[in-house]
Amino acid sequence: MNINEAKQKAEQLREQINYHNDRYYNQDSPEISDFEYDKMLRKLEELESDYPELISADSPTQKVGGMAGKKFSPVEHLVPMESLHDSFSHDEIRDFCKRVEESVSDPSYVVEPKIDGLSVSAEYRDGIFVRGSTRGDGRVGEDITDNLKTIRSLPMKLRQNIPFIEVRGEVYMSVESFERLVQRQEENEEKTFKNPRNAAAGSLRQKDAEVTKSRNLDIFVFNVQRTEGKEFDSHQQSLDFLSELGFTVLPFYHRCGSVEEVLQKIDEIGEMRGQLPFQIDGAVIKVDDFSQRQTLGSTSKFPKWAEAYKYPPEEKETELLDIEINVGRTGVLTPTAIFAPITLAGTTVSRATLHNEDFIKEKGIRIGDRVILRKAGEIIPEVVSVVSHREGSVPYEMPKVCPSCGSPVIYENDEAALRCTNTDCPAQLMRHMIHFVSRDAMDIDGLGENILKALTEKNLISSPLDLYRLKREDILTLENKKDKSADNLINAIENSKKNDLYRIVYALGIRHIGQKAAKLLADKFRTLDQIAAADITEILSIEGYGEKMAESVAAYFSLEESKKLVEEIKQLGINTMNLTEEYTVSEDSPFLGKTFVITGTLPNYKRSEAAAVIEKFGGKVSSSVSKKTSYVLAGEDPGSKLTKAQTLGVAVIDEDEFNRMKSLAE
Repeated sequence: MNINEAKQKAEQLREQINYHNDRYYNQDSPEISDFEYDKMLRKLEELESDYPELISADSPTQKVGGMAGKKFSPVEHLVPMESLHDSFSHDEIRDFCKRVEESVSDPSYVVEPKIDGLSVSAEYRDGIFVRGSTRGDGRVGEDITDNLKTIRSLPMKLRQNIPFIEVRGEVYMSVESFERLVQRQEENEEKTFKNPRNAAAGSLRQKDAEVTKSRNLDIFVFNVQRTEGKEFDSHQQSLDFLSELGFTVLPFYHRCGSVEEVLQKIDEIGEMRGQLPFQIDGAVIKVDDFSQRQTLGSTSKFPKWAEAYKYPPEEKETELLDIEINVGRTGVLTPTAIFAPITLAGTTVSRATLHNEDFIKEKGIRIGDRVILRKAGEIIPEVVSVVSHREGSVPYEMPKVCPSCGSPVIYENDEAALRCTNTDCPAQLMRHMIHFVSRDAMDIDGLGENILKALTEKNLISSPLDLYRLKREDILTLENKKDKSADNLINAIENSKKNDLYRIVYALGIRHIGQKAAKLLADKFRTLDQIAAADITEILSIEGYGEKMAESVAAYFSLEESKKLVEEIKQLGINTMNLTEEYTVSEDSPFLGKTFVITGTLPNYKRSEAAAVIEKFGGKVSSSVSKKTSYVLAGEDPGSKLTKAQTLGVAVIDEDEFNRMKSLAE
């Protein structure tokens, strides 16, 4: 390869890597596996090593892949949050240790698991959590303080009042929480997260901290970035101290005295991958002694005293026995592959979604094929490729009729999804009923899938609204149902009639309308009748609504079946009004058009209560202080937001002043 060919190849690789960096770090929606990405980056590194004149400051090999987003205030990292150089073999780890040992005498190493999540910084002043931020590009991240406060495993108060400490950790989503989230997304026919890392990143970077809280995130802390009033000699010493402070530190970290011991520990961690309750994608090897780290230093991107070992994704071959078609609550037909069972990443795998007809055609999948399987993110089984076709096999075709009810199926609006045209399809009905009673919808406690199936099989219900016609004696006909459980279920159904308007709107299962969109509808139109009567233009005026969502709502309520449904809901006594009291905001309201940030502990308000007052009287609440902030409402222990407000010259008010403003607004 000559210099011109090398230059062309390097430019091509940089363009591809930058594209995938953006998908991974900033959009939380990767298109390739970590392993494929790492290999691509390695090719560029090798090319730049062979042709040093091709290295540029903006090359992906010279900088961390992410960047600070625009949704949150920027945070400058006084200690850079560096990335790690990757190795893929024992020989490369031996080379790393050899380089270390050529620069420092008799080093020891700490080997720890590499958690696959989102790297964050957490700062504490006098033992109290004051600020949290993402890594971003390593030098500037995003202020996500409020979102980090929702993570129960991150202490808000340390066990010692150390003057100042900044720690680095990895926010992650457990395998169990990820599987529950994906199941909910699939049931609602939403786009699913590909792996726990992206689910964690997407959840942590939400503007609404309540969304973050609902995702059950956790954190492992693995590094001390800065301290005041405390010094350490080694990494192991610092980890032990972090544990004493109350942090959940990385599990099974181990101090090693030789290269062979390092390699043994890497292999031990690798063997645990399939059994761990969280996802790891490698192991990290760090020089233990801090003075030796100082000697070794860093490159523009990586510390020279640490290395990441990346485990290759496990792939296995098996036979595709059949393709099963499942029908979702909105009629989408989803093909699922049934395989000869194999063990993959520690668990037995026999099924995997094939997504849609386009995916099947792209891979050339046929029944009877020998296929390669792997687990995306070590969690969800996926078909990588076809090894061979069985003799006499034919290309797979999606059914022309619904396998549940026999009705015709169609493609709508150039969607990849194939849909059943029968709204009374039994499979759709069951999925719809499960959605209707779910926690985010009507929240009917005790009505699980098995009971719904039993009620359907006994012809006691044929639609979600039939639940409100059930009698106590109907429940008692079900197997193992006693007087008390029958009473509890009837009471739960009756109590759900009192739910706020947005819940019944969400429970209806309108395409493209999630719980948040249902709340926006309820806030705008106040009653179910007014929602049903709204036209597309009125719906589009709602901030956060796009054309597809508005069209979906208008189309749903234009159907005769939907009009009858609205009347039926009212006749059954289900609440159809927004229970949040509506106010006409006076033009003289001191809150009108103002942006507030709430910080610290208020004497007589929860933050959510103060925010409700602000929004009720025409104001907005933000999670971060900027030049656009009108007021900072500060309570006890206000933290860094107060400091920033004072720096920017933003007005700071206390609860007494807040109450005075409230009195004027009333």
